[in-house]
Amino acid sequence: MSIETVPVRLGDRTYDILIGAGLIARAGEEIVRRLPGVRVAIVTDGHVAAAHLDPLLASLEGAGVGSTAITLPPGEKTKSFEALQTVVDGVLAARLERGDAVIALGGGVIGDLAGFASGIVRRGMRFVQMPTSLLAQVDSSVGGKTGINSTHGKNLVGVFHQPQLVLADTGALDTLPDREFRAGYAEVAKYGLIDRPDFFAWLEDNWREIFEGGPARTRAIAESCRAKAEVVARDEFETGDRALLNLGHTFGHALEGATGYDSGRLVHGEGVAIGMALAHRFSSRLNLCSMDDALRVERHLAAVGLPTRMADIPGDLPDADRLLAYIAQDKKVSRGALTFILTRGVGQAFIARDVPSSEVLAFLKENHPR
Repeated sequence: MSIETVPVRLGDRTYDILIGAGLIARAGEEIVRRLPGVRVAIVTDGHVAAAHLDPLLASLEGAGVGSTAITLPPGEKTKSFEALQTVVDGVLAARLERGDAVIALGGGVIGDLAGFASGIVRRGMRFVQMPTSLLAQVDSSVGGKTGINSTHGKNLVGVFHQPQLVLADTGALDTLPDREFRAGYAEVAKYGLIDRPDFFAWLEDNWREIFEGGPARTRAIAESCRAKAEVVARDEFETGDRALLNLGHTFGHALEGATGYDSGRLVHGEGVAIGMALAHRFSSRLNLCSMDDALRVERHLAAVGLPTRMADIPGDLPDADRLLAYIAQDKKVSRGALTFILTRGVGQAFIARDVPSSEVLAFLKENHPR
């Protein structure tokens, strides 16, 4: 079995991301090797549990790891205070101690929620990420960002809490619906668009094999994890260039909020895809990059089946002024100044602070589907 290891180098808190098929079935031995004597609470959702909980429980039992499972409803709305209380109460009811661990078995929603719970129960427990979606494997499971949504916006309540281990079972991706896989691919493309133009060009040539599975899929996931691990090692708490990882997210989060986090209309990766296309178009409008580059990005995202324009979102959207209000509420805004990740071309993203709200509003009006 071929397993790729990507380290996240954070001094004495360094941890490994293991990438490959069959890692759920061998999770027990990998966890025991790093966290001997640990007991665990598995946080998952109903869809993931049906596909992957039994083999995980068998692996843990085979390694002598005591466990309890907490199963939640699937979907973005699970990133809530109510679900957080359910997880916290479940961990405490199982009498787990501070040295025990919470396992997040699922996509980004479960990873963010379970990570937040592990960061606050008993003032911080150990944490293991077992991402089962492409988006989670290449993005949300790495780097220690955890949290839940508020009525005021996405991911506004949370903590930085690094895992001790990430087990990215590529075989789990075979059970993903096509839409979810495409949504995760948006985050893979993001790494090329930030500062790896050669990787983006490779994706343009090899995306079909990534979707089909095989070595190209593992390579794409590993390259994405390496890209994120390098940034996290430099800037763990997002005081500097880690903000580059938010390419497409400021527009994307606003669109998610505007749709009420309704996954029937828009899932996170789709919001990011539209957000990245908008960020390149906005950069072109500001004469920072060429329209050719903006169109190249749109063409690739559209080729894999991702939305690239606000008009691609089903149903009505709030007007441009309301969308700007969602952007202003985003956690990437500092002291009221609008901060965007803009670009000078493919693989040339940069942090733009003090972006005039008048420019953003005019751009939103130009691109609004009404």
